[in-house]
Amino acid sequence: MAKKPALGKGLGALLGNEFDGIGQEVRYVSEKPHFNEGGNSSDKTETKAESSRISEIPVSQIEPNPFQPRKEFDEEALSELADSIRTLGLIQPITVRRITPTKYQIISGERRYRACRMAGIASIPAYIRETDDVGMLEMAIVENLQRENLDPIEIALSFRRLIEECRLTQEEMAERVGKKRASVTNYLRLLKLSASAQHALKIGKISVGHAKVLLGIEDENLQDKLCEETVTSDLSVRQLENKVRKLQQERTDGRKSSSAPELPEPYMRILDRIGKFFDNRISLKRNENGKGMMTVHFESDSEVERFLKALEDKDI
Repeated sequence: MAKKPALGKGLGALLGNEFDGIGQEVRYVSEKPHFNEGGNSSDKTETKAESSRISEIPVSQIEPNPFQPRKEFDEEALSELADSIRTLGLIQPITVRRITPTKYQIISGERRYRACRMAGIASIPAYIRETDDVGMLEMAIVENLQRENLDPIEIALSFRRLIEECRLTQEEMAERVGKKRASVTNYLRLLKLSASAQHALKIGKISVGHAKVLLGIEDENLQDKLCEETVTSDLSVRQLENKVRKLQQERTDGRKSSSAPELPEPYMRILDRIGKFFDNRISLKRNENGKGMMTVHFESDSEVERFLKALEDKDI
């Protein structure tokens, strides 16, 4: 297995303990035989040697990664990197896989590749690894996860893609990237936020703490409203928690009152007339079909006898 640098303080600082950073150990699929100049596969010794050395590969022979998890590249940042490459050259090689004797696909380093093309560089230093499509996808995603500037939604989407396209369980995926399963689950829960809440989290308008509170709201419209209020009023996580708690309590109280609708007028007359004989210790429940139940509440046998005597005196 290959060792990769940890995320450092990037994810830890961004997401705290519950959303802890990626571990240092990353697993890749086993290396496989590669093409020699005749198009036939060579032995494993040559493959391992090739994957550990840097080769200069013409830019024209390199294709972008078809499994690239990152869809957006900052053009201004690419231009700055291209200027740096023109001056200093490409310091960190990219990683590719060979798909034919003269054709390669990028595994990691597409941003550097794009900047080299922008700078007019003819060839690029690269490590050559032998892997299948699943391994390529896994390495590309893990390479992106090791960037410090990924936002929480990008991390969550990368986790989901690893699980779905590499057919991993959450536990297997967590093992791949050196994280606890609970942390993986917490990231994936962020994708249950409404689209506007996800966008607010993605661009840093709300924090992961705010997002966790919003996840407690099932109504998407209400979630959007609270997210907007959080942004416009600059609510702290604690203030948002208090607001959500108050709304949930109001809804609970509303459900309680609506579960006992006002009884029709004839039933109210029954309660009024009979209730006085039982010191108003009588309740009546009625469903939508008109069926119901009348209950007399008492605390002792002597109280029942008193109720009975009152009824007899009135000849009821």
